[in-house]
Amino acid sequence: MKSDATSPVTIPSLIARKSRGEKIVALTAYDYIMALLLDEAGVDVILVGDSAAMVCGGRESTLPLTMEESLYHCRMARRGVNKALLVADLPFLSYQVSTGDAMRNAGRFFKEAEVGAVKLEGGAPIAAAVKSLVQAGMPVMGHLGLTPQSIRKLGGYTVQARDRIAAEQLLEDALILQDAGVFALVLEKIPREVAKKVTARLDIPTIGIGAGPDCDGQILVTYDMLGLFEAFNPKFVRQYAHLAPTIRQAVSQYREDVRSGSFPGDDESF
Repeated sequence: MKSDATSPVTIPSLIARKSRGEKIVALTAYDYIMALLLDEAGVDVILVGDSAAMVCGGRESTLPLTMEESLYHCRMARRGVNKALLVADLPFLSYQVSTGDAMRNAGRFFKEAEVGAVKLEGGAPIAAAVKSLVQAGMPVMGHLGLTPQSIRKLGGYTVQARDRIAAEQLLEDALILQDAGVFALVLEKIPREVAKKVTARLDIPTIGIGAGPDCDGQILVTYDMLGLFEAFNPKFVRQYAHLAPTIRQAVSQYREDVRSGSFPGDDESF
């Protein structure tokens, strides 16, 4: 039985898609208009990612994003979402210090931005925080593999879990997170065979980004797949449009029309 495309996506309906073999479609949004467009196009999960620090803020990593900045983006996106599950990235140092911090900060996203879930990066070290949030009624999505908030430790945006020991650790962390209560797990930039094995072992859906085709769903940064963010183009990104050149051309034409006096014309005047 196929899911009802007109019904809002819920945690149970998302989990049920794994057993039915229905792929989960996820993208990022950081404002009202993009969230509205993604929602109208039928995206299942809209992530207000800490990638906003880079694609919206021009930062070199996700680390500088603050709680207030993240909450602002979430509130804007919330207004455009009617059916998709809206998930918020908890920013760096908002949940790693203590379980109490995690509870207070995650709670703000549910209260102030009305998100449907939050996402935390990491494995066993954050399991206690995950369990506490879930027990308090706050759904949690996990994130393993390349975890951008640990980029200083990882030394760059490189493929993770390449060797046997690292792959086994990733699987162990995935099972720990599942036991702690995450409803889904993002797997970023890991070998496809590792992702396939983890996906097969878990009862919850996996959502891949640079993790091959065997995950239960896929996510990309929308600015990447639309060709808006040109600072770098990861191998795992398929560009479905090239909007940056289109925008530059449109703005250049507008500039020329204004300077030449051809805009506004009779049709644009009262």
